[in-house]
Amino acid sequence: MKVMPICLIASTVLLAGLAQAADRITGLPFATRSEVIAPETMAATSHPLATQIALETMRQGGSAVDAAIAANAALGLMEPTGNGIGGDLFAIVWDPKSKKLHGYNGSGRSPKALSRQWFAQNGYTDIPPHGPLPVTVPGTVDAWFALHGKFGRRTMAQNLAPTVKYARDGHPVHEVIAYYWGRSVPVLSKWPGFTEQFTIDGRAPLKGEMWRNPNLANTLETLGRDGRDAFYKGDIARRIDTYFKANEGFLRYEDLATHAGEWVEPVSANYRGVDVWELPPNGQGIAALQILNILEGYDFSKIPFGSAEHVHLFVEAKKLAFADRARLYADPDFFPSRRGDRSMSDALVQRLVSQDYADERRKLIDPDKAAKAVDAGGARSTRATPSI
Repeated sequence: MKVMPICLIASTVLLAGLAQAADRITGLPFATRSEVIAPETMAATSHPLATQIALETMRQGGSAVDAAIAANAALGLMEPTGNGIGGDLFAIVWDPKSKKLHGYNGSGRSPKALSRQWFAQNGYTDIPPHGPLPVTVPGTVDAWFALHGKFGRRTMAQNLAPTVKYARDGHPVHEVIAYYWGRSVPVLSKWPGFTEQFTIDGRAPLKGEMWRNPNLANTLETLGRDGRDAFYKGDIARRIDTYFKANEGFLRYEDLATHAGEWVEPVSANYRGVDVWELPPNGQGIAALQILNILEGYDFSKIPFGSAEHVHLFVEAKKLAFADRARLYADPDFFPSRRGDRSMSDALVQRLVSQDYADERRKLIDPDKAAKAVDAGGARSTRATPSI
C-alpha cells in the first residue's frame, strides 16, 4: 500500500519535468517553441493579432518603428491588463542609415501638486498600488509621435487604423488575458469609470468572447487626425483633469500640457564579447547590465544549466543589482546636484555598469549560502548617495 503514493509522486515529477519543454523532438530541451527565422521583417509581441498588425504595417511600406507603434496601440486594446495609452514607453532604436543607436525615455513624472509630505501627512507609508494616487503623467502618446517623427514612414492615422477597426468591430479575448482581466475587476471596480469602460455588464470578458472598446477607437482616431497635442493640450487632457479632480487625484491639465519625453544615450556593458544596451535611469534597465557584469566572473561551461549552483549565482547576482536599483536609481533631474547638471548622475551610472564595480559586488556572493538581505553598494565617484 505504500508503493502507490511513491509511484504517483514520481510520475508527477516526471510529467512536470516533461511539461517544461512540451513535446519537442529536436532543439534545446528547455525551449517550448522553435525560433522564428525571417529574411526581411520580424515582429514579436505578446498577442498574435498585434504581431500580425506589425507585420502587415511593414509589408505596406512602414518602418519598424511604424510597426512597433501599430502593435503597441493594438496591445492597449487587446491586452489592457498589461499596457495602454495611459502608461509609459521606453524605446531603443537602431538606425541602419546613420549606424547609430537611439534611446527614448517616454516616462511621465508624478503630478506637480503631489508630494512625499502629502502621503506622510495623510497616513500613507507606501504609495497605494491602485486608484488615482499612483497615476503619473502618461508618456506613451508623446513617445509614439517622437519616434514617428524621426523614423516613421506612414502616417500616424494609418498606424493606428488597425486598432481602431478592432476596437469598433471587436476581437476575441485570449485565455491568459481573460484570466488576469477577471482578477482585476473586483479590485478596480470601486473606481468610477472602470466598470463602464472595462467590463461587460459588470464582469470581465470571457475567453473567446468578443471585446469592443469604441471609446478607445474614438481617442485613437482623434490622435491620428489631430496629433500629439490632442492628448496633452486638447479636450482629452481637460477630461483627464476633470476626472482626477472629481476622484481625489492630483493629475492636472498643466501636468499633461508641460510633459515632454526625451532622447537619451543608451548605456552598454560587454558580456563575453557581446555588447548589451539598456536605457539609463529613471528606468531600471541597467540592472540587467549589472547582473551580467557580475555573472561574467563565473565559468558557466563548468556549471550545468539549471543546476543548484547555476540558479544560486543568478539569484544572488540579481539580489545585488536590485539592492542598487532600489537605493540608487532615480530621476537624473532630481539627483542631488545643480538643476540641469547631470554630470554626477552620469558618473554614478557609469560606475554602476563598470566591471570594476561588478568585481567588488561579486565578492559578496557566498557560493554555499544564500544571502537573506543585501545592501546597496557605494558610489565612490559621487559625493552623495541619492534615493528615490
